[in-house]
Amino acid sequence: MNTQSAVAYSPQPQAMPKVAILLCTYHGQHFLADQLESFIAQTHPNWEVWVSDDGSQDDTQAILLSYKNRCEGRVSIHDGPAEGFAVNFLSLTCKAGIEADYYAYSDQDDIWEADKLERAVKWLQTVPEHVPALYCSRTRLIDAHNNDIGFSPLFTKPPSFANALIQNVGGGNSMVFNNAARMLLIRAGEDVPVVTHDWWAYIVVSGCGGQVFYDSYPSLRYRQHNGNLVGMDATWSARFVRIWMLWQGRFRRWNDTNLEALNRLRTELTPENRLILDEFAISRNRSFLPRLIGLKKSGIYRQTFLGNLGLVAAAILKKI
Repeated sequence: MNTQSAVAYSPQPQAMPKVAILLCTYHGQHFLADQLESFIAQTHPNWEVWVSDDGSQDDTQAILLSYKNRCEGRVSIHDGPAEGFAVNFLSLTCKAGIEADYYAYSDQDDIWEADKLERAVKWLQTVPEHVPALYCSRTRLIDAHNNDIGFSPLFTKPPSFANALIQNVGGGNSMVFNNAARMLLIRAGEDVPVVTHDWWAYIVVSGCGGQVFYDSYPSLRYRQHNGNLVGMDATWSARFVRIWMLWQGRFRRWNDTNLEALNRLRTELTPENRLILDEFAISRNRSFLPRLIGLKKSGIYRQTFLGNLGLVAAAILKKI
């Protein structure tokens, strides 16, 4: 899409809650303009964009500068740490000087539905300001040419810390959170070792007495293309790849990483969730029968029947 396409920008009133869009970019020239246009088209108009670019050598910077000029200072561009997408997002989350009522993670290659921010803000406003709150949603999948190709899985079980320990229900590209949630992420630090920034946000908010809302309405068009760092592939071939990763111990290493990171926020966890965490952490290293009993007692679960079958298999094989 051309950077000067049909949707016109005009300054908006500041009375409504401000949303800081946290956009991380890296060699995003092919689809970045589409994403920026979808910000401009939002029915919730009080937003600003904070960009952290991880050293793009293509036309990404030129596109960003074009929109910065067009949007009259509502786009702020900064250099990222160049240590991968998760570190980039965490550095932006913790960046001093960003002040808003709510914060929305954004990838560089999606297209937001026009009411994405409006729906998120409407729910977030129902949560008291002092309570950490995280909105996420299902997504509509599209190909490189913006053709519909399906949806992300529809999750029906409630979000919780017991689920977050072994699964992320919401992609970062759909997440919007409040200041109380951001303060927890800042407390943990931008250098905290995590698998992904979005899974970490789900773990932190659900574990520390916050509220997490999973919206079954697809809030964005999640582009699937060859350049995806993380994609949404529900094919059987992708499932076999995940099974192979499980067998190779990737899932267990991920859990090791997240458990280490949680040490930074242990005192912030609710008493109930500290018990869940301890039962999970201890049981995964026990011998066969005590391991199965302990993991069952911890209450951990995944969102789907097949996912829980895989969880049982991982527990049996000590791959959890």
